[in-house]
Amino acid sequence: MTDTPGWAPPGSDPSSEGREPGASGSAEPADRPGPTEPAPQPGADAQGPGGKWSKEQPPPGQWSAPTGAPSPNQAPPPPPPGPGWGGGHPGGPGPGGYGGGYAGPPGGYGGGYGGPPPGHGGYGTPGGYPAWGGGWGGPPPAAKPGVIPLRPLGVGEILDGAVSTMRTYWRTVLGIALAVAVVTDACLVLVQGFVLNDALARTSLDSRTATPDDVYRALRESLLGTGIVTVISAAAVIVATALLTTITSRAVLGKPVSTGEAWREARPQIPKLAGLLILLGLITVGVIVAGSLPGILILAGGGSDTGGAGLFALGILGGVVVAVWLAIRYYLAAPALMLERQGITKAMGRSAKLVRGSWWRVLGIQLLAWLIANIVSAIVTIPFALIGSAVSGDSMDNFLGPNGGHVGWAFLIIRGIGSLIGTTLTLPISAGVTVLLYIDQRIRREALDLELARAAGVQDHGTGTPGPVPRS
Repeated sequence: MTDTPGWAPPGSDPSSEGREPGASGSAEPADRPGPTEPAPQPGADAQGPGGKWSKEQPPPGQWSAPTGAPSPNQAPPPPPPGPGWGGGHPGGPGPGGYGGGYAGPPGGYGGGYGGPPPGHGGYGTPGGYPAWGGGWGGPPPAAKPGVIPLRPLGVGEILDGAVSTMRTYWRTVLGIALAVAVVTDACLVLVQGFVLNDALARTSLDSRTATPDDVYRALRESLLGTGIVTVISAAAVIVATALLTTITSRAVLGKPVSTGEAWREARPQIPKLAGLLILLGLITVGVIVAGSLPGILILAGGGSDTGGAGLFALGILGGVVVAVWLAIRYYLAAPALMLERQGITKAMGRSAKLVRGSWWRVLGIQLLAWLIANIVSAIVTIPFALIGSAVSGDSMDNFLGPNGGHVGWAFLIIRGIGSLIGTTLTLPISAGVTVLLYIDQRIRREALDLELARAAGVQDHGTGTPGPVPRS
């Protein structure tokens, strides 16, 4: 090791005492005469008694640049070692920092390329470490074992994760969605063709000759058919939601899962999921009915029609607002119930905790996903409905509102095919967005990404510098 100041501590080598600082090599023999030591020049720095270095030295790499201008005959100091922005060529950045390679004009700044005023160093760092911006490429990217990176997600990443899940596991995902769509749309076509058409054929509700009994009978049959379709559709959607939730959670870890495995894993929670969705539906309907009840009582009691109608409208509006607030508050209850193996009330409590403080964000993402799903469904179903209307000869009134009149089987079947395709494509997106939004909220609040990385077998996740957190 050389005895250059700043590297070897003073007094560590006894043979170096009495020699000039910066000298290297072995010590001279004691019996060999040495050169006469010149007297110190005026203005030279004192080195302490006997020409030795002082016992207190500045720490390594902490030497400051000289403040005075260099003499004309003095060579510029060598550039400090270490990487920097440039290669030390004249007129450009040098090693050790920006401006470390060019000494400037004689008698000038000496700080580098267009350096600062005298007495200040350049942008380089002591000790040869990279300067500002030298070799820094930002924080390391988050691990991505599956369809999403393991960090807080943006809106685009949530939507992309839902689509990536459908694209990566398309056989399983589309198979489940297709089965649900077949059951739902087949029931809708059958009920429309056998129940609603017959009820509307027997009673013309627009006719002035229709009796109250006819209207009641038609309304009863219509509600019965709609109820059957609703129950079957709800059961199919519950099963699809349970299976797609399991598949999406595996897709986050990058682990494939078959339909049989998803069914075996989700089956114990399906009855609880059905109870949860029924309870949420009853809460929504109950809130709206409770809001409209005062107006209904005033109208039924023979009060003012204007006041009763106004109170009824305000009650409906207030009930809808409260129902929407509750729906968003418990929006994440289904994935919490499926993935955390929670009960119904605990899953609702978990959803309320995760949504707290992010209500508007959850609402915005849900509306965006709903809008995208409906646009995709409309793009697919409208052409089929137009083709069905042209083939069957039904008017556009039946196309826009098939429940308003009698429609033919050709129209129902062709429109059902389009609805089948649309449901198959949009159901996985809606379910995937819900699950990924739940995972994103847990990552933001509970650092779930560490547990997911451990489950996925990712090493050293979370030990580096975290990346930026998306605001959306």
